[in-house]
Amino acid sequence: MKLVICEKPSVGAAVAAALGVREKKDGYIEGNGYVISWCIGHLVQLSEAAAYGEQYRKWSYDSLPILPQEWKYTVAADKGKQFKILKDLMHRADVSEVVNACDAGREGELIFRNIYQMAGCKKPICRLWISSMEDSAIEQGFRELRDGKEYDNLFAAARCREWADWLVGINATRLFSVLYHRTLNVGRVVSPTLAMLV
Repeated sequence: MKLVICEKPSVGAAVAAALGVREKKDGYIEGNGYVISWCIGHLVQLSEAAAYGEQYRKWSYDSLPILPQEWKYTVAADKGKQFKILKDLMHRADVSEVVNACDAGREGELIFRNIYQMAGCKKPICRLWISSMEDSAIEQGFRELRDGKEYDNLFAAARCREWADWLVGINATRLFSVLYHRTLNVGRVVSPTLAMLV
């Protein structure tokens, strides 16, 4: 049995239709040798600063910079049910491999790998890489599944972006908010974009 993890329920439904998988369950669709489920976007994300110590709960100049030695992740509060479904499916005895069918790109890779790692899954990964949701494209993509290891560098790039966003966003936002006594959101993308607009 192959567990196919898509980024969104609508993609899961399209993949299921293309593969002739029709048996709907709670949070997944099963049949024809496949179990198809979905992430609902970023199910697993970097923890807030307070997860690294009580001293970071309150914003203060003296607690900066916040530089985690080991990154912590949490399941989004409103998405716990779907994460549990995915985790249980990954650990099902009849599931032999996991297909990453999240969006073809850096963020899709990150979304899948964060869930896979948080779930403690060790099963082999295959990668579905398609740019069209047409049945023929999905079918061809499944005929040409790639080894997940081929996308390790893409995942590394995504993780670097994720950590950089956190470091800049958390530290700079707190610094400028404390210095100017009001909330000033600073970010790796939003700040240069705002500068260009101004």
